[in-house]
This record gives sequence, C-alpha cells and structure tokens, in this order.
Amino acid sequence: MAHVDWMIKGPEISTCNCDWGCPCQFNALPTRGNCRAVVGMRVDEGHFGDVRLDGLKAVGCFAWPGAIHEGHGEALAVIDETASPEQRDALLKILSGQETEPFATIFSVIAAMTETMHEPMFRPIEFETDQESRTGRFAVAGLVEARAEPIRNPVTGEAHRARVALPHGFEYAEAEYASSTTRTTGPIENDWAGRHAHFCMLQLGPNGVIH
Repeated sequence: MAHVDWMIKGPEISTCNCDWGCPCQFNALPTRGNCRAVVGMRVDEGHFGDVRLDGLKAVGCFAWPGAIHEGHGEALAVIDETASPEQRDALLKILSGQETEPFATIFSVIAAMTETMHEPMFRPIEFETDQESRTGRFAVAGLVEARAEPIRNPVTGEAHRARVALPHGFEYAEAEYASSTTRTTGPIENDWAGRHAHFCMLQLGPNGVIH
C-alpha cells in the first residue's frame, strides 16, 4: 500500500511509570503491572507530503490498564499552537499511526493499542534537551511538567550512564536511559518521581525507523 511520503527527525524525551530501564523495552511486563507514559518531542526536520514540519513540538500522554500490547489504552496529543491547520493535520496523522505500515513506528503501535483518543489540544510547548548529559524538560502550562536527569549511583551519587541499542526497534535505534519526574493533569493524570526516562533522536518514516 502506498503511503504519503513523510519523515520526522528530532529529539525525544520519553518518561514512564516503570522503574529505571523500563522492562517493556525488552518485551517484559511493566514494573507496576500497568503502563503510563508522557512523551515530548521536537521536529528539527520533517515533512508530510509537501507540508513542512520543521521546528514544531508535540507532547503525548498515555495510559494502559496493563501492558501496552494488551490494549485498552487512552491517549492525548498536544500539538504546538504555532502549527498551521495543515501542519496540525499532518502531525496528528503521523502521531495516530496513519500513512504508516502497521506496527512500523511507535506511533502506529500506540494507536493500535489505544481505544480512547481524547480530543487533541493546541498549546504552547516548552522543550529542552541535552542527550549527552541526560538532562531535559518539557512542559505544557497547566497540563504537563516532565523532567529527566541522569540515574544516580545509590552509593556515590555519581551519574550512571546506560545506553541501549535496539537494531530492530520501532521507536529508536539507540537511546540514553535516565530518571524522570513527571506530573500531568487533565484527562490523563500522572504523578511520579525517580522512574524511567530515555533520550533518543527520532528519525521515522512510513516504513519505520530510518537507519
């Protein structure tokens, strides 16, 4: 099946309620039996057909009663308010797994495992990231506040570094693992500290991760 030609490239910070490392990344069950995630990204370079997406930001809030692959999830997308109507439509199509080979991207997987899609919001989004130092933050005023920092050695307090490669992954080829503190309000509420985070550079298209 032919899809619209699209591509996005840019940094992502992903946070979830699992312990550091997130067993879901290795096909194990989530730490606490359920999965809740809050993710921020910035498109440094991208397009959907003829629509340019450079510089736009997006945030996603997600919740599943069990593991993601068991389904019955809910999701909320927040799109940069500076996006034009055409850009909003393009980003929402990408984020909802449209114009994509089934299960080829993280967006397609999430969409397939989600039964409740809340109405998207269009708000100012703050996004800062430094993958090398494993520090970053993204926020939507009155809705989302997420921070990530290095995992700390429990004895020395020194920053601990863990880099994971997933050659056949549907989100990233390589990521830096970290620790998150996240709070959200609105239709999907979350509140945690000292849980999993990862930093990666997304480079995705209709057929999955672009290597």
